[in-house]
Parts: sequence; C-alpha cells; structure tokens
Amino acid sequence: MPPGSHLVFSAHGVSPAVVQAASDRELLAIDATCPLVTKVHREATRFAKQDLQILLIGHAGHEEVEGTMGHAPERTILVNSPDDVDRIEVDDPDNLVWISQTTLSVDETMETVRRLRERFPKLQDPPSDDICYATQNRQVAIKKVAPEADLVIVVGSANSSNSVRLVEVALEHGAKAAHRIDYASEIRQEWLDGVATVGVTSGASVPEVLVQEVLADLADAGYADVEEVRTAEEDLMFSLPKELRRDSAGNTDARALGGRART
Repeated sequence: MPPGSHLVFSAHGVSPAVVQAASDRELLAIDATCPLVTKVHREATRFAKQDLQILLIGHAGHEEVEGTMGHAPERTILVNSPDDVDRIEVDDPDNLVWISQTTLSVDETMETVRRLRERFPKLQDPPSDDICYATQNRQVAIKKVAPEADLVIVVGSANSSNSVRLVEVALEHGAKAAHRIDYASEIRQEWLDGVATVGVTSGASVPEVLVQEVLADLADAGYADVEEVRTAEEDLMFSLPKELRRDSAGNTDARALGGRART
C-alpha cells in the first residue's frame, strides 16, 4: 500500500508484525478487529509471558489463526482437528494451556479438548470460552431446525469458517441436504426438487439484506410460509473502532438467527 493510505484491519485480527509494518509505512490504520478475537490475542500474550505452551485449536491458513499465532509464535502449537492430537509434540506436558479460533464448531472443539486432556491431564483451560457467542447461537439454532429440514441453505462466504461449519452441523443433526451460498442467485432448482421444508441460516457477520433476498427467492419458488426459530436473543453491541467513533454514533443491530420456509 502507498505510504499514508488508509488501511482497515479486518474482524479476523492481525499479528503484531502486521501492525508494525503498517506503522512503518505510516498507514492510517483502522483496527476493526472483533473484540472477541482481541480477547484471544490478549490470552495468547499473557500465557506466553507466563511461560506456558499454548495449544491453539483452529484451522491452518485461516486469517484469524495467523493473527493469533503472531502474538506468541514461539510458544504456540496449532491443533487443526481432534485427529491431530496424537501427533502433537510438546516441551512440557505439565505446562500447557489451550485457546481456540472463535468461529469453530463447538462440538468439534470440545472433542479436541477432550482428546487433548486424555493425553495431557494437566492441560489448563482459558478463563472463559473463546468461541464467538454469535457462532454458538447459530449452531444451536441450526441443530433445532435441521431435523425438520429437507434442505438447509447457509448464507455465507466460502472463507467464512463459521458459515462452513453451519453446513456441517446441519448435516450432522438431521438435515437431508445442506448447501452454502453467497447470494440468492446461487440456489439451484434441483436442490428444491421434492423438498417440502427449507431451513435458512447465515454466518455470524452476513448482511441481513442477503438473508432477506434468499427468503424472497424461496417465496417465489413456493416457500412463502416462514417460521422464525429463535433459540437466543442477541443484545450485545460493540463500539465502532476508536478511529471512527468521533465521526459516527453507529452501532450493530442484533438480528434473527434464521428462519424456516415451508410449503
């Protein structure tokens, strides 16, 4: 980027090296890191200072994982899945703590922790759950919808970990089929053939307008009877990045977790 340009650090967060590189180029950085991700960064930094070895449960190559590992690179080992547990080599099995990427499957993360604790009985827990509340809420909701759905449509990007997990959770909990889409135009007619009930959900940061466009297209296809399934009320609001607060009093609106369209 040209020196002096504006730069936004995304909600996934970045490593200290990226922050320093931006400063070196005199970029006007806006830190839009999700506060829940920042919490994990602070945990990693604190545990490293306590000379603990950190087992980070997350997916290799994901932006959030790269940012978190950058806060304690010499003290962090990545655990991709429960199957990775047996291959992990640690310096001191009595001096371990685990943290996690915020957008993982809750069930898979807990299974990974269970297996880690079988190998390392003295494994320490973080002070509180690292998985994003919005991610957890959507997984709980889709577990309720999936058994009654012939098809589940998840609105979210391919690089959105929590959106991809929703497809997996839906299939694991009874949905006959599940597909992820970015836009309503990606719905295929063959998906709807013989389908009586469609479950609709979305990734944690998907704009509401994209969900409404999907529901509108489904209504045109004959799925006009919509039942909203609520398993939690989201009322937590985060402030804008400090660099923007002086310019706007905006905030984030909580919204429905998803709906069920059926004929």
